[in-house]
Amino acid sequence: MERTADDAVAVLTDAELMGAGAAEFGVLFDRHAHVLYQYCVRRVGPAAVEDAVADTFLIAYERRDRFDHTRASALPWLFGIATNVIRRHRAAETRYQRLVARLPAPVPEAPMAERAVQRADAEAGVRTIAAELARMSARHRDVLFLFAAGLSYAEIAEALGIPAGTVMSRLHRARQRLQAAHGGES
Repeated sequence: MERTADDAVAVLTDAELMGAGAAEFGVLFDRHAHVLYQYCVRRVGPAAVEDAVADTFLIAYERRDRFDHTRASALPWLFGIATNVIRRHRAAETRYQRLVARLPAPVPEAPMAERAVQRADAEAGVRTIAAELARMSARHRDVLFLFAAGLSYAEIAEALGIPAGTVMSRLHRARQRLQAAHGGES
């Protein structure tokens, strides 16, 4: 079985792809877009997620000469870019979270009273958490969402350009605030 040029490109490292042309850079997109999409959709919602991911890769392509080629993976660097892109979308994110926090409690119908009460409690919890996220500093929120996206402390530190100890303390404080906002429940 013969190897094709596509096969050769697929085995290139992220660092090698960063130094290659636009076609090869597409392989980097194929490798990491899904993970970045999952991270971005939690941060900016479904309406803006495709723009956020596209902007992330556009910026990465334009600034690929700034990538540290000693890194094995471009993913933490891409998460850093995505976080900065999301910060530009912050006004829309804040409006969305404040809107969710102000949603009126639903009026339960008599036959479904128990389910309605449960749903109202759940929605009240969502509003409470959304309001706390809106009040939280961007630094704490960024660490929280990157951790929720599955990044390790070291990867979050690399993505945001901060020490791992700072990541741990910001994550701890963010968790404490969310727990306190939700009535201390775990």
